[in-house]
Parts: sequence; structure tokens; C-alpha cells
Amino acid sequence: MVPWVNGLLLASSALVSPQGGMSNTTISNVRARLVESANASWELGTAAQALTEYSWPALSVFEASAFPPPPHLNASLNASDVLQIAVKTVSRKPSTSLPLIAGQGSAADPASIGVAVLLANWTRPDASVTAFSKAASGQLEHLLHNVPRSPEGAISHRQDEVQLWWVDVLYGYTTADYVYMVPPFIAYYGALQGGSGGRALLQVAYDQCRLYRNALRDSSGLWRHIALGKWQDNSHWGTGNAWAAAGMLRVLQTLNHSSDARMFMEQQTNLTQWIQEITTTSWSYQNRDGSLFNVIDAPSSFPDASSTALLASVTYRMAAFTNDTTLIPAADKALTFIQNNIDEKGWLQNTVDPYTFHTPSKAGEHSPEGQAFVLLLHAAHTAWLKWLSK
Repeated sequence: MVPWVNGLLLASSALVSPQGGMSNTTISNVRARLVESANASWELGTAAQALTEYSWPALSVFEASAFPPPPHLNASLNASDVLQIAVKTVSRKPSTSLPLIAGQGSAADPASIGVAVLLANWTRPDASVTAFSKAASGQLEHLLHNVPRSPEGAISHRQDEVQLWWVDVLYGYTTADYVYMVPPFIAYYGALQGGSGGRALLQVAYDQCRLYRNALRDSSGLWRHIALGKWQDNSHWGTGNAWAAAGMLRVLQTLNHSSDARMFMEQQTNLTQWIQEITTTSWSYQNRDGSLFNVIDAPSSFPDASSTALLASVTYRMAAFTNDTTLIPAADKALTFIQNNIDEKGWLQNTVDPYTFHTPSKAGEHSPEGQAFVLLLHAAHTAWLKWLSK
């Protein structure tokens, strides 16, 4: 536990019995289904993050070894699946496009692949190759200088108007959430850059989390779905709150493991409180079987495995970070629910349709982001068990 947290949170004194995790066969099947199903920009970005945490944890922001990454990878630490996503993205990007993927209605979704592109640049075998650095810097420039902002400075999720939300509809599809896609990329960029410029980017990443929270959080402690723009949605969408908590967690861990961590202690304290506000409130609505509703506080909606998995992953990570195990029983129940809802092929069942966000996935259809959330949950639970054994 980092020293500055000691005075902030009271650690639970209760003994915690470790929950059994998923079998190697199950998680291998989940991974295979993720790789074959992820196609949309946010799905690829989320897949890259999940694969990093699951297969290459030493490269993830949850480890002190994240900054700086090794300049060269080897056979035992090659991150080939993550780098493949970066290589394909950059090779297909039009030279005239600043975003990593052109033609997206969302300003946020292409940035979700940014961390993988930065990792590819840092570890490239040939130092003369500049394609990755140019692609990442172009994406950053687009976010900071081209995308509309709210009067307070929040970068819009949409390209064409200021709108703060978890998903935006494009050609009948939904694209995924800003706080998980943009601030972690900006923070990772800043941590790698270092110096005054890097610190400025770390602050920008934190400020974007703060501004989105100010705009979307209400008195319940949960975040509303969509604010500003041509239409609003005041419901407490489960996946939206999970995206928010998980995105802020990645920024928190990037700050904590950066070389400038001591300069961002107040920001880390705030992020810790904001994440735990979401998890504590969300689990207070947990169903007996361990699930959360698609709209967290609306029993008229349906149980959703996707948001349940992602919030459980955040809960395990936060328990290890803060030494507060209060919410571990809820995470354990959620883990059991997820285990019971993975079929023999590795598909997560009972998910929200990621392209409508208000209806369950149809029979025979699956959620690529839900697959990624299971990997994130498995990685977080593995890290939690490692922390317990210390």
C-alpha cells in the first residue's frame, strides 16, 4: 500500500478468504473469443488493454515496472498480441488522419488504441521507425486541439458537438466510453514523455476525469449516462459507471507509478475517493446471484454480466491498492456469477447488447467488450490473490 493512503482509508480488519478463480481452459477460451470478435475501434482498444493486463502484467500500469517499459521485448515478454493491434491500426491509418482510426463519429474511441501504439513505439526494434510516434502524437494533437470542449474544458466524446457521455450512436452501432478511452491514453503519454511536458499531460488526464465527473455525477453517487448535446440520458447505466471507475483507476495507477507520483498526491487521493464512490454505491444494488442490473438502480432493467465483470475487476484492484477489503465479498459474488455465465466455448452470456446499451444481447450474439472485461477481471483477481499471499 502506498504511504499516502494510510491516513485516507480505514483498512478492513476482517479476515478475507480467497475466492477461487477461473480455470486455465475457461480463460483461454474467453481470450480466443475476444480476439476473434473485437473489430470496432473501442473493442480493439479495450482488447489491447485486457490482453496487456492478462498476458503481460509487467507492462501494465498496475505494476511499478510500467515506467519506463523495457526498450526491447524478448521471447518471454513480447506482447505480440497487443503490438499486432497497434501495427494493424497504424498501417491502415490514412496519412491525412490525425485520429488513429479515421471517419469515427466518436472522438474518444480511436484513442483507446493509443496506449498500445505508444508501447509499440517505445519497444520498436528499429529506432529509425517513426510511424508509431507520429500516429500517437497525431491522436494526442487531435484530442487537445481539434475536438470541441465544454465551457469548463471537458473534451467532447463527439466530434461534431460538445456532448459528454458513455456511448454515442454511429451508423446503428455504439462506440465505447470516454473516461476509459481518453484520459488513460493522455496519462500514459505523459508518463512516458516525462519532464514538464509530461507532467502537464498527467494533469490534463486527471482534469478530464474531474470534469466528466462534475458533469455526470449526481447526488446518488453514480454517474448519469449522457449530458449536454442534443439529448440527455439521466439513467445510471451499469457499463457507463464501470467504464468510469476503470478509466479513473488506470489514470490513478499511471500517476502512482510515474516518476512524478509525489507531485500528484492530491490527485491520487481524489481519484481513489471517486472510484470507491462508484463501486460502493454500485454494489449496494447487487442482486443475490452476484449480478448488477444494466441500469444499476433500476430493477425493471435486466442483470448484465458485462458491467458486473468490469466493476468486480476494479474492486479487486482497489482493495489491493488501498488495503480496504470491505467490498471483496461483493466482488467474490460477482466473480461467481461471471464464472456461471461463461459457456463451454468461452462466450460470456447475459450481457447488455454493446450496440444498443438498453437491451440484452440476442441469442447467438455476444459482446466483445464483455469478453475483454472477463480478462480484466481474471487479471485483477490474480493480482488480488498475489497481494493476499504477501
